Amino acid sequence: MPSSIPRSAAVSAVVAAALAAGLLASSASAAEDSATGTRVHDIQGTTRVSPLVGKQVTGVTGIVTGVRTYGSRGFWIQDPEADANPATSEGLFVFTSSVPTVAVGDAVSLNGTVTEYVPGGLNSGNQSLTQLSKPTVTVLSKGNAVPAPVTISGWSVPDAYAPEGDPAAGGSINGLTLDPETYALDYYESLEGSNVRIDSSRVVGATDPYAELWVTVKPWENDNRRGGTVYGSYESQNTGRLQIQSLTPLAQQPFPKANVGDRLTGTTEGPLDFNQFGGYTLTARTLGTVQDNGLERESTDRQHKNELAVATYNVENLDPSDPQEKFDALAKAVVDNLASPDILALEEIQDNNGAKNDGTVAADQTVKKFTDAITAAGGPAYEWRSVDPQNNKDGGEPGGNIRQVFLFNPERVSFTDRAGADATTTPTAVTGGKGRAALTLSPGRIDPANTAWDSSRKPLAGEFVFRGRTVFVIANHFGSKGGDEGLTSHHQPPNRSSEAKRLLQAQAVNAFVKDIVAIEKQADVLVVGDINDFEFSGTTQALTDGGALYPAVKSLPRAERYSYVYQGNSQVLDQILTSPGVHHFEYDSVHINAEFADQDSDHDPQVLRFRP
Repeated sequence: MPSSIPRSAAVSAVVAAALAAGLLASSASAAEDSATGTRVHDIQGTTRVSPLVGKQVTGVTGIVTGVRTYGSRGFWIQDPEADANPATSEGLFVFTSSVPTVAVGDAVSLNGTVTEYVPGGLNSGNQSLTQLSKPTVTVLSKGNAVPAPVTISGWSVPDAYAPEGDPAAGGSINGLTLDPETYALDYYESLEGSNVRIDSSRVVGATDPYAELWVTVKPWENDNRRGGTVYGSYESQNTGRLQIQSLTPLAQQPFPKANVGDRLTGTTEGPLDFNQFGGYTLTARTLGTVQDNGLERESTDRQHKNELAVATYNVENLDPSDPQEKFDALAKAVVDNLASPDILALEEIQDNNGAKNDGTVAADQTVKKFTDAITAAGGPAYEWRSVDPQNNKDGGEPGGNIRQVFLFNPERVSFTDRAGADATTTPTAVTGGKGRAALTLSPGRIDPANTAWDSSRKPLAGEFVFRGRTVFVIANHFGSKGGDEGLTSHHQPPNRSSEAKRLLQAQAVNAFVKDIVAIEKQADVLVVGDINDFEFSGTTQALTDGGALYPAVKSLPRAERYSYVYQGNSQVLDQILTSPGVHHFEYDSVHINAEFADQDSDHDPQVLRFRP
């Protein structure tokens, strides 16, 4: 989704609803109240919500510092005569809805209504953007100097992220007086709408399809060996991250392509915006130059003859209508970067006609096209196993019917087939005796009728044999983070509602692993896939409860623990967890996608090698 969306003429209605819900505070007694000769810092106030919200103001003056002619059309002004209060911003966004007729450097006088716009809507949890709506604009003069920018640097942004929300306000920080010298979110808010600049900074989030990238102004903050900023806990946020966009339309100037570890050199300057997809964003009037740092894609070591290599890879909604180039690139990665693992669990394999919503659930054509591409790339002739889902019951893109699929190299490993599995009514279970566990169905789905898996992918369990030793692999794709509030939410800490479902899913998988280990104490069990949660999360804790599993990513140095980059945070979503019987393994998060502007998937695959 784009990071700036058109704002409808119903902005004031949104504010009215917010006021009614108590989400925004107002000192105005009625929308028809007015204030004459109001200064910008009076409108911005010392909290996140304007003390004049809902009021008509007249004679608001300032210099135009930026003009946006696309998306949320409007312009920014700044009062060149600042007050002495560091909590009040001197900049303000003026929402015009149509293409603005002003230019940078114009001195203007404005009449309009002070509103608070919540990007993404009230239910998003996002902070609001103070703005002037329905403006009447008078140009007083042209060609004026733009007010000097505030330089955002690693020394100006506090290390503490945000104050704790007010319990009486449902955990909101909206009503708290800004403390820009203590909290990073308060610092950025105190500059909302102001002309700001950054100097040369490291790229920590690659250029995305919506012409935006992320930098850090704190080069020392959780830097990893490849240039990213590692996200290591809920309590310690990376406060130096800042999103960068350009005010210049792409048709006039293409946005630069950058990978993680590159540098945005020179000066980047423009108004500080707040949007739905990333929060505080420097909308650049002047954009720096990308300096290529030469980041290369990684390749894992090839397994030894007596080592079993198991990998997991989210291939991002792969279906036969995707161009052959995508299949070839993914296949090349399997062969060259993953060294042709013996077992490969795939997530997001779509059905044979992709997102066409016609009841198709089979995915044999998708898998064949992929395995053929792997063979053509010099890899093994993989065989595969899966269980087709019910139509539109496993979440993901409607009609796509994503599912997990096992690929395995029959020259290295065999699959133990036990037929009878279906999408919902016949789950696999654990049986056995005399210290040897087995699955009743292989492949089979774990507890598919459990409500934890409603509108979500059900785990796929399979029984493999390598050099005479049984290995159980459980492929997962837990529920997404959809519905969670962003890190810049007005609730602090943000609400993470999606965790509840993943917690239940993790408990179900944990219980299944315990069933195996209860029969075979030293069983080799691997829980793999897109867990959609961090190694420090409650989800991972639930998977490991009682010592049933160990998150293998924790065997890596902290700086190397990531498989996904989101909003400039290098973080763990994809995991392989091991049962106590899996000893002396080597783990590798193979960085080939998440840090690059050109991606075959948005996830990095994971590989584990061990001797069963």
